Amino acid sequence: MPSKVQLYDSPHQFEPLLPAVKLEPLIARTRGVFERSMALKGVVSAPAHEALRELVREMNSYYSNRIEGQATHPANIAGALRQHFSDKPDTARRQRLALAHIEAERELEGTVESEAQALSSAFLIRAHAALYERLQPAERQTDEGQVVEPGQLRNKEVRVGRHIPPSHGSLPRFLTRMDQVYGRLQGMDEVLINIACAHHRAAWTHPFLDGNGRAVRLQTHCALSFISGGLWSVNRGLARRQNDYYAHLDSADEPRRGDLDGRGNLSQAALLEWCDYFIGVCEDQVDFMSRMLDINGLKERIAHYVLFENARHGSASGYRQEAVLPLQMTAIAGPIERGDFIRMMGLEDRTARKAISRLISDGVLISESHKAPLAIAFPLNSLSILFPNLYPEAASTLVD
Repeated sequence: MPSKVQLYDSPHQFEPLLPAVKLEPLIARTRGVFERSMALKGVVSAPAHEALRELVREMNSYYSNRIEGQATHPANIAGALRQHFSDKPDTARRQRLALAHIEAERELEGTVESEAQALSSAFLIRAHAALYERLQPAERQTDEGQVVEPGQLRNKEVRVGRHIPPSHGSLPRFLTRMDQVYGRLQGMDEVLINIACAHHRAAWTHPFLDGNGRAVRLQTHCALSFISGGLWSVNRGLARRQNDYYAHLDSADEPRRGDLDGRGNLSQAALLEWCDYFIGVCEDQVDFMSRMLDINGLKERIAHYVLFENARHGSASGYRQEAVLPLQMTAIAGPIERGDFIRMMGLEDRTARKAISRLISDGVLISESHKAPLAIAFPLNSLSILFPNLYPEAASTLVD
């Protein structure tokens, strides 16, 4: 069995970049993820889809930063989106980091053209820059006090746990080799295998002084966005099984296990195990969102939410049973003109407008003006009923 080198400086040392055997089961599962994701995209109205996409961006930020031990409460993230920052310096710093992640993800989504482009080293470098250029120098320092420059490859040797990544001078060669392999991606059959392998090999290469995990997960999210439509989050799955995430990443660092374990320097079997784990996370997340966006189930939870708020605040608050049907319609069919919303409620005009006003003030409905159509939204305090277990941390008590 070959011994693990102490300092990598040649791209052959992180081969294989893709497994060459036992791909058929993984390809079949990729097709399943793709088919279920495509079905999801047509379930809810376009505004509801966009509202969920914005919620997933918040979740991506929360979970990616939680993996790094730098999360802040979802309520603080929501506050940062409204430019409301805590008086506590550390909480405010984490809010700015969360906001930078959300803004970087939105920017990157607008530039990605294909999975292969998202998996390029240029895109990975841009992902790092998009995040770190939104932070002040004091907020992007290493533990040793060195300022991390946005999108700049590291200029010194580092150690990550047991792993010693490639020498800094050899990084361009490793990144070029990744481009040669992952840039050839075509079609859907092997897309999740390529995304999974690129995720590991980019993390293994550790191209930046800091922020490697966040940049790699931004890259992975964007590569997956063509499949997910922004409706499910791999970060959620990775963070909720964080020990497994780290264990599988670490395992895929292993050297070849013997003559039957591929022909590269690293273990092909361990890379397959990583792919199996990663695709399993994708399956879990798309299956969960498929249950959450089941039409009948979603309509029932909207009714439960209105009835719950009615019981909590009384019908005088504006949460009335008559609002259930038009709210359901906004989720499934799309925005509704105010007059139509009022007619669907069947209430006296003043009472109906009061109910609409309350739903807007609570963030359940959104409208561009007082005359514009009404569209549904999903405020954090509604998620425990509308999408139970999707983002349970949002319902926890804010203590920081």
